[in-house]
Amino acid sequence: MEQKLIDLVRDIYATKKFIPLHAPSFTGNEKVYLNETIDSTFVSSVGKFVDQFEQEIAGYTCTGRAVATVNGTAALHTALYLADVKPGDLVLTQALTFVATCNALHHLGAKPVFIDIEHGSFSLCPVAAQNWLAENAKLNEQGLCIHNASGLAIKAILPMHTFGHPAQLDELLAVAQRWNLCLIEDAAESLGSWYKGKHTGTIGRFAALSFNGNKVITTGGGGMLLCREDSDAKRAKHVTTTAKLPHPYEFYHDEPGFNYRMPNLNAALGCAQLEQIGPILDSKRRIAERYQAFFTDTDFRFVQEPDYSRSNYWLNAVYCPSASARDRLLKVTNQQGVMTRPVWQLMHRLPMFANELCGDLSQSELAEAHLVNLPSSAIV
Repeated sequence: MEQKLIDLVRDIYATKKFIPLHAPSFTGNEKVYLNETIDSTFVSSVGKFVDQFEQEIAGYTCTGRAVATVNGTAALHTALYLADVKPGDLVLTQALTFVATCNALHHLGAKPVFIDIEHGSFSLCPVAAQNWLAENAKLNEQGLCIHNASGLAIKAILPMHTFGHPAQLDELLAVAQRWNLCLIEDAAESLGSWYKGKHTGTIGRFAALSFNGNKVITTGGGGMLLCREDSDAKRAKHVTTTAKLPHPYEFYHDEPGFNYRMPNLNAALGCAQLEQIGPILDSKRRIAERYQAFFTDTDFRFVQEPDYSRSNYWLNAVYCPSASARDRLLKVTNQQGVMTRPVWQLMHRLPMFANELCGDLSQSELAEAHLVNLPSSAIV
């Protein structure tokens, strides 16, 4: 199995050299726009490409407004801040996620509550979230969701669209509304993924995108905050630009703010990349189809998009029949220069989150022991 998979990957990428997990592709106007930015001297957070990139991402995702940030963690931190998540507050999220999801909570002094995933999307399970809330929380007289044992406020539900596959957003939104919680989507991995005809990141009140070098499109480093409401977007733009009030020459800041704006250089790269997103997504889907065909009639299950969605297949993944099969696949492929990776270590196993509240995490633990990510770079 392992050697046949290695041969398939080398055939897909037509190389005998080292094959990374996910590398960017620069085949369009990247150099043209970057040179234009340098020639203009506007290389920092002021420049035409910042505004253009925000407008184009808002248009592509069909959201209300988009606010560019220095990275996805900054976008998520801003979303939580605008959702009134404060020190000591609780936020329901998944243990199977990249650490940035929980880091954003930590930066606010908030605390995660780790809820299990469901095996369709490998994202936050709405049934598990509802069950945990029913057993552990109540709405007080003011309608605030309160954790029974600690008396702490629960403010939000934060699913992450794992590997780009959309979570069960309608069901999660229903849970959020039932418990007066803000639904915030960690859509860092899901640009180009659609949930029942709507782009991910447009169902919750806020969403965070990432344009790190390993994402579907990249700005080198960068993120984007998606806002449904114009009032939220205006406030997001304000607080991410050090909360400075407009004035021809005076410096006046009316609240503590963040220096989170995306530089024009990065936005220029993003504009060029976004022009190529159609071919990039088409390529990633063709690669996913080859993996799916390869694993058909084997003991390995290729992770497909949920029936309700059209996924970007950001990172292809296979569910191995056993933990030992996972370990062997990882060892043999990496020894032969084909990069594969296990899923992230579950957050509650990390020292800084080891004492946080958890629900039953049996599905997350199975995924941790069985999942392997496969090379997924687009060929454009």
